[in-house]
Amino acid sequence: MSAGANTLVYLHGFRSSPASIKATRLSEFVAALPVTARPQLHVPALADRPAVAIAAVAQWIDRHANPAALTFVGSSLGGYYATHLAERYDARAVMINPAVRPDDDLQSWRGVQTNLYTGAEFEVTNAHFDELRALRVARITRPERYFLLVETGDEVLDYREAVAFYGGAWQYVRGGGDHSFTDFAAQLPAILRFAGVAGLPSAVGLPQRADSVEGRQRAAPLRGGVPSAAGPPQRAGPLGGRRREAPLRGGHK
Repeated sequence: MSAGANTLVYLHGFRSSPASIKATRLSEFVAALPVTARPQLHVPALADRPAVAIAAVAQWIDRHANPAALTFVGSSLGGYYATHLAERYDARAVMINPAVRPDDDLQSWRGVQTNLYTGAEFEVTNAHFDELRALRVARITRPERYFLLVETGDEVLDYREAVAFYGGAWQYVRGGGDHSFTDFAAQLPAILRFAGVAGLPSAVGLPQRADSVEGRQRAAPLRGGVPSAAGPPQRAGPLGGRRREAPLRGGHK
């Protein structure tokens, strides 16, 4: 595929792989699209060392993708990577229950770890945290190029940190769920529409965008996996756009 084609790069999370459920579902969804609408999809196996993982993805992009038609889709730690790369390439990014401060959140995972899919062992050391800090984005630029999807039942990360950090971006906050983001398959049409993929069903629209009040508005609920109205998105007003798909649950971390 030419470097000018629309390109999606899926970045998996910590101890995960291209064989993860979300990576597999995205690959299947893209493969089922008509050839004329099908974007180039790259799902790399990320190295456990952050600097190595980012360098490998950047090398692939430089050879095979056009940054003007590039969207990163990252889950958990992959969302942190997606944010760094989106700023680096001035590209779009979709973050799914993303880590905002992995250099803090992963401190309890120091030592030998095992990849949940490959069984490969690796050791988390001080070097990992130094590399993660080096990738940190202090504040996102051009929030309109970001689409955040979180579930309030995330038992690993506090979704409110992501909502605040990505203030002003397109946001979909769903009540319940867990860190795996249980609504992922239903949101694939909205994700690809956001990425600029043409040829999707006409009923598929875009998410709504968070606005003022420190950027903490939630998007209106997506019904049936797509926004409730087709066509251009509507921005949440200063006191609007706060509807949630389900009541917020307590007890999440």
